[in-house]
Amino acid sequence: MKKTSRHFETEAIRTQMERSSFLEHSSPIYMSSSFVFEDAEDMRASFAEEKDRNIYSRYANPNGTEFIDKVCKMEGAEAGFAFASGMAAVFSTFAALLESGDHILSARNIFGSTHSLFTQFFPKWQISHTYFKIDDLEKVEELITPNTKVIYAESPTNPGVDLVDLERLGAIAKKHGLLLIVDNCFASPYLQQPIKFGAHLVIHSGTKLMDGQGRVLAGITVGRADLIDKIYRFARISGPSLSPFNAWVLSKSLETLAVRVDRHCSNALGVAQFLEAHPKVVWVKYPYLPSHPQYQLAKKQMTAGGCVVSFEIKGGVQAGQKFFDAIKLLSLSANLGDSRSIVTHPASTTHSKLSEKERKESGITDGMVRISVGLEHIEDIIGDVSQALDTIS
Repeated sequence: MKKTSRHFETEAIRTQMERSSFLEHSSPIYMSSSFVFEDAEDMRASFAEEKDRNIYSRYANPNGTEFIDKVCKMEGAEAGFAFASGMAAVFSTFAALLESGDHILSARNIFGSTHSLFTQFFPKWQISHTYFKIDDLEKVEELITPNTKVIYAESPTNPGVDLVDLERLGAIAKKHGLLLIVDNCFASPYLQQPIKFGAHLVIHSGTKLMDGQGRVLAGITVGRADLIDKIYRFARISGPSLSPFNAWVLSKSLETLAVRVDRHCSNALGVAQFLEAHPKVVWVKYPYLPSHPQYQLAKKQMTAGGCVVSFEIKGGVQAGQKFFDAIKLLSLSANLGDSRSIVTHPASTTHSKLSEKERKESGITDGMVRISVGLEHIEDIIGDVSQALDTIS
C-alpha cells in the first residue's frame, strides 16, 4: 500500500522517537552523556559503525535525533546534524567540507559573524571568498574560479530582508558542479524549503523561529546524506553538538512552528503596512509588502513574509536614538524570532564588526531599524512603535 504523505504540521507533531517501556505520550529527555552496551561484541560492533545506535551524546542522542528527523522532514532533506548554536553549524559545515586553497562564492548580504569567519579566520587556512551582489546574479558565473567549491547565501537576508533567487543559484551551482548552501533561518522550513530550488545543504539557527521563545541556543544543518556524513565526522571529533535538553526544547517547539509563524507573519505584515504609511519613515522592507523590490520573487519561493521588518527613520542616527529610547513594550535586543517583539539597531549591534563601507555595501544604513515582530496583539505592537515615532521632531 502506498504511504500517504502527511502535512507539515502533522509531521512536526507526530515525528517522535520510539516509546520506552513506560509508554510515555510526550518524548522524555535523555540527559545522559553515554550509553551502555549489552556485551563486548555489541560494544565493538557499535564503535565499528556496524550498528546504528547511540554511543555517546557528543556523537548522537535520542533527543537530538528526534529534532534532526523533524527538520529533515520539514526541509525535504536526507540527513542532518544538530549543533550547540547557529554559528557552530555555519563554521562546522564549512570546516568539514572545505580544504586549504578552496574558494567560497558568497552573497554580500550575510550575517556579521559569518562575514567575520570569511574575513578573519578562514584566510588563516588559505580558504578565500568573493562576494556577489544579490541583485546582480548575471555576474555570479564570472566570479567562479577553478578552486571555487561552494556558493553560499541567506534568503531573506539579515537585516535588510532582501531575497536571493534560489532557483537561479541552484541552476548555476548545478551547471558548474558546485555546492549550494543556504541559510534559511529568517524563513524557517515552514515558509521556504531551499532544497526544492537546488540547495545541497540548508543551515538554521534554531535559536530563532525554531525555538521561538528566546530560551535556547541551537543550530542545525540538513541536506544530502553524503555531505552530512562529512559534517558529522568533523563534529563528532570537534564537539559542537547540541545538548539533549536543548534538543528536547526545540523538538517540542517545532510542534507549534506553523501556528506561531502564521501569527508572526500576519503581525509583521501589519507593522510593515503601518510603517509604510508613516510620515517619519523613509522606507520599509518586508518580503510580502507589494512595494518590496523582490515581491514577486518572495511569492514564488516563500509562502509568507516572515517575522522581520526593516525600515529607516527620517532624521538619521539622532532620530533613531530617540526612537529606541522611547520604546516601552518592545525589547531592545539582538535576537529575533522570539514570541516577544524585538527592536534592533544593526549598525551598532549585530553588524557593528563590519566597517562603514562594508555595511553600506550590504545595504545597512546608520538609521536602519530591524523589528522582529512577535506574537503580542498587533494593536499593542503598533501602538508602541507609533508612540516612539511620535517622540521624533
